[in-house]
Amino acid sequence: MKDFLPVIRSSQLFSGISEEEIVAMLSCLKAEKKEFQKEDFVLRTGDTAEAIGLVLSGSVLIMQEDIWGNRNILSKAGPGQTFAAAFACAPGSVLNVSVMAEMPVTVMFLNVKHILTVCPSACARHSRIIRNLLGELAEKNLRFSEKLTHMGQRSTRAKLMSYFSAEVQRHGKYEFDIPFSRQQLADYLGVERSGLSVELGKMRKEGLLDFHKSHFILKV
Repeated sequence: MKDFLPVIRSSQLFSGISEEEIVAMLSCLKAEKKEFQKEDFVLRTGDTAEAIGLVLSGSVLIMQEDIWGNRNILSKAGPGQTFAAAFACAPGSVLNVSVMAEMPVTVMFLNVKHILTVCPSACARHSRIIRNLLGELAEKNLRFSEKLTHMGQRSTRAKLMSYFSAEVQRHGKYEFDIPFSRQQLADYLGVERSGLSVELGKMRKEGLLDFHKSHFILKV
């Protein structure tokens, strides 16, 4: 785990905690490292989660799939980001999402009971990680509400404009990279990839934006 300490320390979950303190905490939290190959399922719908996943390398997609294979991407987690925290914090809850490795990925699992159970000395670092977890859960909830706003728009263009507007506000500028491929963006917004590509082409011809792969520039 030592090789991944910079990534672990950069995560919101361990914000404000030194590397020396993290090393001591990982043993206390029963941290377990696992590796997955591209398109492996890290977690599946119907599983129960007792641990929070923290991506050390690579990335995972958090998604829902119906019985016909239609995919709805809820979010993506890369190095330093977590997944399954809400499910792990709700004892006995069953996952209604799957987590799939977008590429070869290394994940650290942290037993949530050891996170939420404060040690007898009530050390400051343990209290800090609990506060960090609450903050991260709140942020993920806001991101999900944001996604619902995008999907609630009536047309593909309106969904794209809603999404890009949120990205501009998040980055504080009109030029940014998004974390999705074209197919992933279509799955995230709940539209057909072909329709999304056509609409992006129209918006570029109209001078509303320019793009190359996942890099976008909005023109206002």
